[in-house]
Amino acid sequence: MLFTSAKASKLLRKLNEELQKLEIREDNSKTFLASLEEDPESVRPDYDYSAMLVQMTELEQRIRKLKHALNVFNSTTVIPEFGITIDEMLVYMPQLTHRCSRLSAMQNVMPKARAEAGYGHVSTIIDYRYVNYDIEQVTKDHEALSDTLARAQMALDLVNSTVQFDIDI
Repeated sequence: MLFTSAKASKLLRKLNEELQKLEIREDNSKTFLASLEEDPESVRPDYDYSAMLVQMTELEQRIRKLKHALNVFNSTTVIPEFGITIDEMLVYMPQLTHRCSRLSAMQNVMPKARAEAGYGHVSTIIDYRYVNYDIEQVTKDHEALSDTLARAQMALDLVNSTVQFDIDI
């Protein structure tokens, strides 16, 4: 069956939710309470261990196959605009985001700022903190990096929503 990465991810989420529901249903019915005055059979919940095991095992197998197919797709599919695989892009984008955050903080610093005295530190000497880099260059680099991050996100989204691969589930 042909899937895009986006469609496969949605199916994976659905299968995991189904498995979680089965686990909750099992947790709620595998044991039960009955008082001494009650007939245990009158309050026994419907639960079939063997049937539940079969259902869970089948779902787990489908999840494994789907996740494996996604992993293979991610590790072999190259994003043309960047020349790297999807799994590399999934590492690269958080790196870009982190670097973007650092540059954002650096571009918003005053070139010269009065340093705050530490707690309990009393001094008549006034210290100043000076920027040791070109704020304009950092601002330009931040803009370029933000553009690269946006292009990376769009390129990844395009591949995830258009490129199909076959999954036997």
